[in-house]
Amino acid sequence: MHFAGALRFSILVWLGLILIGGEAVAQQIISSSHKSSPGQAKGSGRAATVVLKSNAIGAAKSRPDEAVPVVGNVARLERSISARSAIIMDAASGHTLYAMNPDQPRQPASTIKVLTGLIALESLKRQELVPTSKRAAAMPRSKIYLQPGKSYRANDLINAVLMASANDASVALAEKIAGSESAFARLMTSKARAMGARNTVIKTANGLTAQGQRSTARDLAMIFRQAMTDDEFSSRMGYKAVKTGFGQTIRTHNKALWQIHGTEGGKTGFTRAAGQTYVGKFRRGDSELIVALMGSQTMWDDVKNLVEFGFQQQQGMMASLVILDDSKKNSNL
Repeated sequence: MHFAGALRFSILVWLGLILIGGEAVAQQIISSSHKSSPGQAKGSGRAATVVLKSNAIGAAKSRPDEAVPVVGNVARLERSISARSAIIMDAASGHTLYAMNPDQPRQPASTIKVLTGLIALESLKRQELVPTSKRAAAMPRSKIYLQPGKSYRANDLINAVLMASANDASVALAEKIAGSESAFARLMTSKARAMGARNTVIKTANGLTAQGQRSTARDLAMIFRQAMTDDEFSSRMGYKAVKTGFGQTIRTHNKALWQIHGTEGGKTGFTRAAGQTYVGKFRRGDSELIVALMGSQTMWDDVKNLVEFGFQQQQGMMASLVILDDSKKNSNL
C-alpha cells in the first residue's frame, strides 16, 4: 500500500509537470531494478519503470518506494557538493526528494549523539545528578572538561551533548543510564532500530570511531525526523547558547542556525574516518525538510546547497499539483 501510494503521488506530480508545458514529452524512460545498497536490508528493492526528464535522472538513486521525481538539475547539485552520501527528505511525509548513496554505511561521528541526547531526555529527570567517572572525564575533545568524581545536572549535560557535542558528557550520561558505555551503545542501537534505522549499529555513546559502528544518511534522516517530533528535544536543537548551573556557557556547533534561513535544528559531526557529517531540519512556510550528509569536506556549503535544492523540489511539486487540480476542475465544467 505504501508503494502504491507513493507511485500515485509520483504520477500526479509528473502529470502536473507535463501540464506546465515546456517539456510536454518526457525525454527518457529509465527501467530500473533497484537493489539493496550495501548494508540495506534484503528484499527492500522493487522493480520500477520511471519516466524522467533528462536533468532528473539522479532521482533513480532513491529507493522507488519512497522517491518522488526530481524537478531541479541533479547534475548541477552533485557538482556542487563534496559529500560521499546525502539525502533530502520531506519532513512531513518522509518521502525522499533526493538521495545519493543514501544506504552506504559510514562512520556517523557525532551526529549519532542525537540518540544519546534523546535517550537521556527520556530516561533522566532534568535536575538529576550525573556522576563523572575517570573514563568519562578522559574523553578527547569536543568536551566541556568535566571533573572526575564530580556530579552535574542531567539538564546541563544533555545540552552539552546536543549543542556542543561534548564527548565527556555523552559518556557520563551513558554510564548513569545503562551502567557502562557499551551497554548504552546497545540501547542506542535498539532505539535506532525502533525508529526504523535498520542499518545503524552503535558502539560508542559519542560517535568516536569504532570498529563495527555504522549508520547511513537515510538512517540519520529517519532518526532526526522522529526526534524532532519531541517538543523538548526540538526546542534544545534551536538553542544558540545556554548557561549551565556550574558557570559555563555552552554554544552550539550548528552554524546553520544563523547561516541558513529556516533552520530549526541540527547536529554536526567530524572524525578523520567519518569526514564531516550533518543532519538537520529546515522549515520555510509550510515546507519542511530533513537533510543528512556524510563524508563531506565542505559541510556548510553542502548543507546550504542541499537545503536550497530541497525547497525548490517542494515548491515545484506543489505548483504542479495546483495546476493539475485546476485542470481537473476545468475539465469538469
